[in-house]
Amino acid sequence: MLHIGCHLSCSNGYLAMGEQAVSLGADTFQFFTRNPRGGAVKPFDVQDAQALVDFLAEHRFAPVLAHAPYTLNACAADEKIRSFAVRTMREDLERLAHIPGAMLNFHPGSHVKQGAEVGIALIAKMLDEVYTPELPTTVLLETMAGKGSEVGRSFGELRAIMDAAKAGDRLGVCLDTCHVYDAGYDIVGDLEGVLAEFDREIGLDRLRAVHINDSKNPIGSHKDRHERIGEGSIGLEAFTRIINHPALRHLPFYLETPNELPGYAQEIALLRGCYQEA
Repeated sequence: MLHIGCHLSCSNGYLAMGEQAVSLGADTFQFFTRNPRGGAVKPFDVQDAQALVDFLAEHRFAPVLAHAPYTLNACAADEKIRSFAVRTMREDLERLAHIPGAMLNFHPGSHVKQGAEVGIALIAKMLDEVYTPELPTTVLLETMAGKGSEVGRSFGELRAIMDAAKAGDRLGVCLDTCHVYDAGYDIVGDLEGVLAEFDREIGLDRLRAVHINDSKNPIGSHKDRHERIGEGSIGLEAFTRIINHPALRHLPFYLETPNELPGYAQEIALLRGCYQEA
Protein backbone atom coordinates (compact mmCIF):
# COMPACT_ATOMS: atom_id res chain seq x y z
CA MET A 1 0.00 0.00 0.00
CA LEU A 2 0.99 3.62 -0.43
CA HIS A 3 2.31 5.09 2.83
CA ILE A 4 1.66 8.80 2.61
CA GLY A 5 1.12 11.78 4.86
CA CYS A 6 1.71 15.49 5.08
CA HIS A 7 3.28 18.10 7.33
CA LEU A 8 1.23 18.77 10.47
CA SER A 9 1.56 21.21 13.35
CA CYS A 10 2.38 19.78 16.77
CA SER A 11 0.90 22.79 18.58
CA ASN A 12 -1.93 20.63 19.96
CA GLY A 13 0.30 17.73 20.93
CA TYR A 14 1.54 14.45 19.51
CA LEU A 15 -1.67 12.42 19.72
CA ALA A 16 -3.64 15.19 18.03
CA MET A 17 -1.36 14.91 14.99
CA GLY A 18 -2.03 11.20 14.68
CA GLU A 19 -5.78 11.76 14.86
CA GLN A 20 -5.56 14.58 12.32
CA ALA A 21 -3.54 12.42 9.93
CA VAL A 22 -6.21 9.70 9.97
CA SER A 23 -8.90 12.30 9.26
CA LEU A 24 -6.96 13.31 6.12
CA GLY A 25 -6.64 9.75 4.84
CA ALA A 26 -2.95 9.53 5.80
CA ASP A 27 -1.04 6.75 7.50
CA THR A 28 1.99 8.82 8.50
CA PHE A 29 2.94 12.48 8.95
CA GLN A 30 5.82 14.90 9.41
CA PHE A 31 6.15 17.62 12.06
CA PHE A 32 8.68 20.20 13.18
CA THR A 33 10.38 19.34 16.45
CA ARG A 34 10.19 23.02 17.49
CA ASN A 35 9.73 26.52 16.05
CA PRO A 36 11.11 26.06 12.51
CA ARG A 37 12.32 29.65 12.20
CA GLY A 38 13.70 29.90 15.71
CA GLY A 39 14.41 27.25 18.28
CA ALA A 40 11.82 27.57 21.02
CA VAL A 41 10.28 24.27 22.10
CA LYS A 42 7.36 23.28 24.31
CA PRO A 43 7.95 21.17 27.43
CA PHE A 44 8.01 17.49 26.55
CA ASP A 45 4.92 15.47 27.55
CA VAL A 46 5.90 11.81 27.97
CA GLN A 47 2.28 10.69 28.38
CA ASP A 48 1.23 12.42 25.16
CA ALA A 49 4.15 10.80 23.33
CA GLN A 50 3.12 7.36 24.61
CA ALA A 51 -0.49 8.01 23.60
CA LEU A 52 0.78 8.69 20.07
CA VAL A 53 2.85 5.50 20.07
CA ASP A 54 -0.23 3.48 21.02
CA PHE A 55 -2.32 5.27 18.36
CA LEU A 56 0.28 4.65 15.63
CA ALA A 57 0.36 0.94 16.43
CA GLU A 58 -3.42 0.68 16.49
CA HIS A 59 -3.76 2.32 13.07
CA ARG A 60 -0.70 0.64 11.53
CA PHE A 61 1.12 3.84 10.66
CA ALA A 62 4.33 4.00 8.66
CA PRO A 63 7.19 5.70 10.55
CA VAL A 64 6.51 9.33 11.41
CA LEU A 65 9.13 11.90 10.46
CA ALA A 66 10.33 14.73 12.69
CA HIS A 67 11.93 17.71 10.96
CA ALA A 68 14.65 19.78 12.62
CA PRO A 69 14.23 23.58 12.50
CA TYR A 70 15.59 25.53 9.53
CA THR A 71 17.78 27.48 11.94
CA LEU A 72 19.86 24.37 12.62
CA ASN A 73 23.09 24.90 10.66
CA ALA A 74 25.72 22.38 11.64
CA CYS A 75 28.36 23.89 9.36
CA ALA A 76 27.90 27.59 10.07
CA ALA A 77 30.98 29.80 10.30
CA ASP A 78 29.70 31.11 13.66
CA GLU A 79 30.57 28.74 16.50
CA LYS A 80 27.50 29.83 18.48
CA ILE A 81 25.24 28.68 15.65
CA ARG A 82 27.05 25.34 15.49
CA SER A 83 26.65 24.93 19.26
CA PHE A 84 22.93 25.60 18.90
CA ALA A 85 22.79 22.82 16.30
CA VAL A 86 24.44 20.36 18.69
CA ARG A 87 22.13 21.25 21.61
CA THR A 88 19.01 21.19 19.46
CA MET A 89 19.65 17.87 17.74
CA ARG A 90 20.69 16.18 20.98
CA GLU A 91 17.51 17.32 22.72
CA ASP A 92 15.35 16.31 19.75
CA LEU A 93 16.92 12.84 19.66
CA GLU A 94 16.33 12.43 23.40
CA ARG A 95 12.66 13.28 22.93
CA LEU A 96 12.22 11.09 19.84
CA ALA A 97 13.62 8.12 21.75
CA HIS A 98 10.13 7.98 23.31
CA ILE A 99 8.56 7.41 19.85
CA PRO A 100 10.08 4.13 18.55
CA GLY A 101 10.45 4.00 14.79
CA ALA A 102 10.29 7.77 14.32
CA MET A 103 13.02 9.36 12.19
CA LEU A 104 14.64 12.80 12.38
CA ASN A 105 15.27 14.70 9.15
CA PHE A 106 17.50 17.76 8.84
CA HIS A 107 18.94 20.09 6.22
CA PRO A 108 22.70 19.50 6.29
CA GLY A 109 23.41 23.23 6.38
CA SER A 110 25.16 26.05 4.53
CA HIS A 111 28.95 26.37 4.64
CA VAL A 112 28.78 30.18 4.28
CA LYS A 113 31.78 30.58 1.95
CA GLN A 114 33.94 28.15 3.96
CA GLY A 115 33.75 25.61 1.14
CA ALA A 116 31.88 22.31 0.83
CA GLU A 117 34.76 20.24 2.25
CA VAL A 118 34.82 22.30 5.46
CA GLY A 119 31.03 22.13 5.64
CA ILE A 120 31.01 18.35 5.28
CA ALA A 121 33.61 17.96 8.04
CA LEU A 122 31.64 20.22 10.41
CA ILE A 123 28.36 18.39 9.79
CA ALA A 124 30.04 15.05 10.50
CA LYS A 125 31.55 16.51 13.67
CA MET A 126 28.12 17.63 14.88
CA LEU A 127 26.65 14.20 14.23
CA ASP A 128 29.49 12.55 16.14
CA GLU A 129 28.82 14.83 19.11
CA VAL A 130 25.09 14.09 19.33
CA TYR A 131 24.78 10.48 18.20
CA THR A 132 25.24 7.99 21.05
CA PRO A 133 24.35 4.26 21.19
CA GLU A 134 21.45 4.86 23.60
CA LEU A 135 19.68 7.18 21.15
CA PRO A 136 17.96 4.83 18.65
CA THR A 137 16.38 7.32 16.25
CA THR A 138 17.55 7.19 12.64
CA VAL A 139 18.77 10.58 11.38
CA LEU A 140 18.13 11.47 7.74
CA LEU A 141 20.16 13.87 5.61
CA GLU A 142 17.89 15.71 3.19
CA THR A 143 18.78 16.21 -0.46
CA MET A 144 19.04 19.93 -1.17
CA ALA A 145 18.30 22.16 -4.18
CA GLY A 146 21.75 23.80 -4.12
CA LYS A 147 20.80 27.41 -3.50
CA GLY A 148 23.54 29.59 -2.07
CA SER A 149 26.16 27.61 -0.18
CA GLU A 150 23.95 24.65 0.76
CA VAL A 151 25.69 21.36 1.45
CA GLY A 152 23.85 18.31 0.13
CA ARG A 153 23.23 19.56 -3.40
CA SER A 154 24.57 16.28 -4.77
CA PHE A 155 24.37 12.65 -3.77
CA GLY A 156 28.16 12.67 -3.51
CA GLU A 157 28.14 15.38 -0.83
CA LEU A 158 25.65 13.41 1.27
CA ARG A 159 27.79 10.28 0.92
CA ALA A 160 30.86 12.27 2.00
CA ILE A 161 29.07 13.26 5.24
CA MET A 162 28.14 9.63 5.91
CA ASP A 163 31.70 8.51 5.28
CA ALA A 164 33.13 11.18 7.58
CA ALA A 165 30.72 10.60 10.48
CA LYS A 166 31.50 7.82 12.94
CA ALA A 167 27.80 6.95 13.08
CA GLY A 168 27.56 6.94 9.28
CA ASP A 169 26.05 3.47 9.14
CA ARG A 170 23.12 4.73 11.23
CA LEU A 171 22.37 7.62 8.90
CA GLY A 172 19.86 7.60 6.07
CA VAL A 173 18.63 9.95 3.36
CA CYS A 174 15.35 11.73 2.72
CA LEU A 175 14.98 12.45 -1.00
CA ASP A 176 13.03 15.63 -1.71
CA THR A 177 11.59 15.50 -5.25
CA CYS A 178 11.49 19.30 -5.65
CA HIS A 179 15.03 19.67 -4.32
CA VAL A 180 16.65 17.01 -6.49
CA TYR A 181 14.85 18.29 -9.57
CA ASP A 182 15.92 21.86 -8.83
CA ALA A 183 19.45 20.54 -8.20
CA GLY A 184 19.54 19.14 -11.75
CA TYR A 185 18.54 15.48 -11.33
CA ASP A 186 16.05 14.62 -14.08
CA ILE A 187 13.45 12.59 -12.20
CA VAL A 188 10.93 13.43 -14.94
CA GLY A 189 12.83 12.24 -18.01
CA ASP A 190 15.30 9.79 -16.47
CA LEU A 191 14.07 8.48 -13.12
CA GLU A 192 15.89 5.18 -13.67
CA GLY A 193 19.17 6.99 -14.28
CA VAL A 194 18.77 9.17 -11.19
CA LEU A 195 18.03 6.18 -8.96
CA ALA A 196 20.97 4.27 -10.46
CA GLU A 197 23.23 7.22 -9.63
CA PHE A 198 21.82 7.37 -6.09
CA ASP A 199 22.52 3.67 -5.70
CA ARG A 200 26.12 4.06 -6.92
CA GLU A 201 26.84 7.12 -4.76
CA ILE A 202 24.94 6.27 -1.56
CA GLY A 203 23.07 2.98 -1.87
CA LEU A 204 19.30 2.64 -2.21
CA ASP A 205 19.23 0.80 1.11
CA ARG A 206 20.06 4.15 2.76
CA LEU A 207 17.02 5.87 1.23
CA ARG A 208 14.45 5.89 4.02
CA ALA A 209 11.88 8.58 3.13
CA VAL A 210 10.66 10.82 0.31
CA HIS A 211 9.44 14.40 0.50
CA ILE A 212 6.99 14.43 -2.39
CA ASN A 213 6.66 17.96 -3.76
CA ASP A 214 6.19 19.49 -7.19
CA SER A 215 8.44 22.41 -8.21
CA LYS A 216 7.54 25.93 -9.27
CA ASN A 217 10.77 26.13 -11.27
CA PRO A 218 12.46 24.21 -14.11
CA ILE A 219 15.10 21.54 -13.63
CA GLY A 220 18.47 22.83 -12.44
CA SER A 221 17.08 26.16 -11.19
CA HIS A 222 18.47 25.76 -7.64
CA LYS A 223 15.46 27.72 -6.34
CA ASP A 224 13.71 25.35 -3.86
CA ARG A 225 10.15 26.54 -4.45
CA HIS A 226 7.58 23.83 -3.74
CA GLU A 227 4.34 23.51 -5.71
CA ARG A 228 1.20 21.41 -5.35
CA ILE A 229 1.28 17.94 -6.89
CA GLY A 230 0.62 18.09 -10.62
CA GLU A 231 0.69 21.90 -10.77
CA GLY A 232 4.44 22.38 -11.23
CA SER A 233 7.23 21.47 -13.61
CA ILE A 234 7.51 17.86 -12.40
CA GLY A 235 3.90 16.93 -13.07
CA LEU A 236 1.48 14.20 -12.04
CA GLU A 237 2.69 11.67 -14.63
CA ALA A 238 6.20 11.73 -13.12
CA PHE A 239 4.83 11.39 -9.59
CA THR A 240 2.78 8.38 -10.67
CA ARG A 241 6.01 6.73 -11.84
CA ILE A 242 7.79 7.73 -8.62
CA ILE A 243 5.25 6.30 -6.17
CA ASN A 244 4.98 3.06 -8.18
CA HIS A 245 8.70 2.51 -8.80
CA PRO A 246 9.91 -0.81 -7.33
CA ALA A 247 12.79 0.93 -5.52
CA LEU A 248 10.51 3.57 -3.95
CA ARG A 249 6.99 2.22 -3.54
CA HIS A 250 7.66 0.72 -0.09
CA LEU A 251 8.94 4.03 1.36
CA PRO A 252 6.91 6.57 3.33
CA PHE A 253 6.05 9.73 1.34
CA TYR A 254 5.56 13.11 3.04
CA LEU A 255 3.86 16.07 1.35
CA GLU A 256 5.32 19.54 1.93
CA THR A 257 3.29 21.31 -0.72
CA PRO A 258 1.83 24.84 -0.23
CA ASN A 259 -1.51 23.66 1.15
CA GLU A 260 -3.96 23.89 3.99
CA LEU A 261 -5.38 20.66 5.44
CA PRO A 262 -8.21 20.25 2.87
CA GLY A 263 -5.64 20.58 0.08
CA TYR A 264 -3.46 17.92 1.69
CA ALA A 265 -6.46 15.57 1.92
CA GLN A 266 -7.09 16.09 -1.80
CA GLU A 267 -3.45 15.40 -2.70
CA ILE A 268 -3.36 12.27 -0.55
CA ALA A 269 -6.50 10.99 -2.29
CA LEU A 270 -5.07 11.95 -5.70
CA LEU A 271 -1.85 10.03 -5.15
CA ARG A 272 -3.64 7.03 -3.65
CA GLY A 273 -5.69 6.94 -6.85
CA CYS A 274 -2.47 6.83 -8.91
CA TYR A 275 -0.94 4.01 -6.87
CA GLN A 276 -1.02 0.53 -8.35
CA GLU A 277 -1.35 -2.22 -5.78
CA ALA A 278 1.15 -5.03 -6.28
